[in-house]
Order: sequence, then C-alpha cells, then structure tokens
Amino acid sequence: MSMDQHPNKQKNIPISVLDLSPVVEGSTVADALRNTLDLAQHVEKWGYNRYWLAEHHNMSGIASSATSVVIGHVAAGTSTIRVGSGGIMLPNHSPLVIAEHFGTLESLFPGRIDLGLGRAPGTDQLTAQALRRGRMSDGQDFPDLLDELRAYLAVPSDEHPLPVRAVPGEGLEVPIWLLGSSGFSAQLAAQLGLPFSFASHFSPNNTLGALQMYRRYFQASDVLDKPYAMLGVNVIAADTDKEAERLATSLQQQFLNLIRNKPGKLKAPVDNMDEIWSEFEKATLQQQLGSSIIGGPETVKRKLEEFIAETNADELMINAQIYDHKARLRSYEIVSEVMNSK
Repeated sequence: MSMDQHPNKQKNIPISVLDLSPVVEGSTVADALRNTLDLAQHVEKWGYNRYWLAEHHNMSGIASSATSVVIGHVAAGTSTIRVGSGGIMLPNHSPLVIAEHFGTLESLFPGRIDLGLGRAPGTDQLTAQALRRGRMSDGQDFPDLLDELRAYLAVPSDEHPLPVRAVPGEGLEVPIWLLGSSGFSAQLAAQLGLPFSFASHFSPNNTLGALQMYRRYFQASDVLDKPYAMLGVNVIAADTDKEAERLATSLQQQFLNLIRNKPGKLKAPVDNMDEIWSEFEKATLQQQLGSSIIGGPETVKRKLEEFIAETNADELMINAQIYDHKARLRSYEIVSEVMNSK
C-alpha cells in the first residue's frame, strides 16, 4: 500500500507535545519541572491532545529521567489532556516494573495515560550499564520484552493464568505506542497492529521510508484497524521569522554540543551561529534538524501544511527546545492558533 493511499486532505489533525523538561543555563531541575507542569496546563487549554515526556539519563539539560514520576505529576496537575511517555526505553527496565508503574498511573488517571516505548538506551554506554546492572541489551530483545510487558497488561486468562502478575496493571490494557527513528520499530508496529510515533525531529531523512514500511506492512489488530502514525517535529514559532530564527539557536547549540560529546544545559539564544560552529558541523546539524519548522505564524502554518501533505501524518508531536519559558509558551500557542485556523 503506497503512502498516497492515505491522504489527509489538510484536515485538522491532532497536535501534541513532546517535552524533555529542559534545564536551561542558570536554572535548576526544580525550575524545569515547574515549567513542565505550567506548559502542560497551558497546552491543555489550547487544545493539545497529548503531553509526552522522554526518558534520558546522565544529561544535565534534561529533567525527565524518572519519566513515570513526572507523568504522574503532570497528570495530577491537569484534567483532560492525555499524558504519557515518549518514550520509556524498555531495555533499561524490567517489563514487570513498567507494567506496575503504568498500571498505577492508569488507575490514578483512568483513560488518560499513554505508554510510548523505545528500544535505545537514551544515554551513553557507561550509564546504560549502570541502568541495566550488567544485563546489557543492544535492543534486539525489544520484541521479547514488549511481549512480556503486553502480557502483564492484558486481561487475565482463567485457562492460562500468569505465574507472575502485575498489580496494578493487569487487565488495564494501557495504550502502547512504538517509537522509532529507523525502520526497526516501524516494522514491528506494523506486524503487531500498534500505533507508531516517528522521531522526525532528529531523524528527518528516515521519515518517509519508515512511514512507508509501517503503512505497507500494517496488519489490523484488536488495537487498530488501520495504521496511525504520529510524527515528532521541532517547531520554533514566534511573532516574527527573525525572532523565531534567533530562538532556534538554543536548539542548534544543544545538538551541536551532542555532536561534540559535551551535552549540557540548554543555552541562551545567540545572534550568530557561524561564530560557534564549523562548516562541517553546520552541514551535519542541517541533516539532523532538516525537518525543523522555524518562523512566524504565516511561515509556520505554511511549513506545517507542507509537512502534513508530504507525510500524511495522522498526528503531530511538537518539540520546542526554547530557552525562555514565556517564549516557549508563545511558540506552542502560535502552533495551536495556526493549526486550528481555517
């Protein structure tokens, strides 16, 4: 089945939020978590569909490492928006523990919890070893871990009772999404008939291939009767193109520091990135951040429409790494306004 058999006809697709709980220079983790809840409360009012938090470790600029805990905090401080993980890196954890965590969250906030799962460690090798306590995984066992997790969350069978049960968790069937930046999870999500979320915000060159694979090989399931693809995209919006381009230099510096293996807190915007990066680094970043949408309202509206038309996305998950919290709020407000305008 080709991608052009899934036209969206520029319909108003849902928009959601991916939050890394950025710790900006000169601030603390406590500040970042306060800002996360404040952003969640604002985007709920602006009509966003989901609010997902990401698991990363050993990174001083990201405050969402204890992802399940932050999800509970955000869900408690909001009332209607879905809250979930984008994602939990399943090879870092016991599937039983994740079933219990998300079973607890679903019991506390019924009908509002999503469990997005990834297979990367979300960190460096040494930290991966510290997380996994010697049980090193290269992600190839992800399908087996996923099967185990889904069994814990399934409705129990009288004929085949599990010797180990997730309480809470059993029978709650928390919605599971597979996350990916390549074809592996796209193929697995297709085989299992699960919704798929692709990381276009840092892997733009793999987007169309992964989506094509997901849609072509999708098999209907009890969860979904047709493919459902949500795409992560960096959107830095401001009242003018010039201001948005300046705000986006914080995101560019963040990725530049990752390339240089010097991750740190989110830096303030600068006037001229050419004073910071080399030509090679600039070209590398343009590859990684190629799908980023940066600009004022008219520019953002046009580029979002083009992105949706090209990908036939069913939903967008907006990431905005912006230094100033008020500017970050304004960026999400602008995206809401342009996506909901006719």
